[in-house]
Amino acid sequence: MSNFKTITPNDITDNAFKLIGKDWALVTAGSKDSFNTMTVSWGSVGIMWNKPVAFTFIRPQRYTFGFLEKNGMFTMSFFDEEFRKALQICGTKSGRDIDKVKETGLTPAFTGDGVPYFEEARLVLVCKKLYAQDLNEESIIEEAVKSNYSGDDYHRMYISEIVSVLKK
Repeated sequence: MSNFKTITPNDITDNAFKLIGKDWALVTAGSKDSFNTMTVSWGSVGIMWNKPVAFTFIRPQRYTFGFLEKNGMFTMSFFDEEFRKALQICGTKSGRDIDKVKETGLTPAFTGDGVPYFEEARLVLVCKKLYAQDLNEESIIEEAVKSNYSGDDYHRMYISEIVSVLKK
């Protein structure tokens, strides 16, 4: 964490719509011994239960899903545009099939609690899972939203407390 300073969630000045929807993030979960990362472009940040939180959506078919399920904490890492290719690889290739660290050249780093993130990130949200719920067809109100799903591949939503923010 030598290149990072710790700030509070209230001190984040980035536009959340741009961060998540346009810049994308790497969601990374696991330990020093074994972790995986994947690109996300759906999600949100806000306040829930009087805590700063991140809303993260992961499909159960994704390799990272198992790491999220096994671990109570994960990170969301945000990068400058020069890392777009690395994020594209992490969003289109599975950690079951390739070594994403080797393929992207990203450098793993770990919080004091051993939660993985990447040294090249410019902003990292360190998140602690509070709640998880599977999305389902019956709960979709707007019919057009169903076109985002084929078969039974609905995301699991995680609401996680942002316990720390690392910024360059």
